[in-house]
Amino acid sequence: MKTLIISCCLFFCSMGFSQTEAEKVVQGSLDAYNAHDFEKFMSFFSEDIEMYELHESEPSVKGIEEVRKRYKDYFDASPELHSKIKNRMVFGNKVIDYEYITGARGSKEPYELIFMYEVENGKIVRTTAIRKEK
Repeated sequence: MKTLIISCCLFFCSMGFSQTEAEKVVQGSLDAYNAHDFEKFMSFFSEDIEMYELHESEPSVKGIEEVRKRYKDYFDASPELHSKIKNRMVFGNKVIDYEYITGARGSKEPYELIFMYEVENGKIVRTTAIRKEK
């Protein structure tokens, strides 16, 4: 019976659970982020990327050059930067990650946030951050 259950689990886990294009793009971005590969990380963003904070009607960062400047400084100040996904939900072209981040700007204090990504034509076109209140 135990063998049958394991076989069924393996069978159903192998069916229909492939990554969507949106998830592949977001995962590629995360992998580059954790590898500290700045240029590869930047390659996942659209030229017209807009980054929002929850409840803000205007983007906090707009356009690839603003993103480049913000993240270049962040990467340079964070040699031990790492994000671990605690939970991920994929909904069409949107990926919602609950992230646990360590090493930001040399800090010993980890922080958590929810980051929502919207992907079009193989690029991240919009993000929205939900930061945990202290």
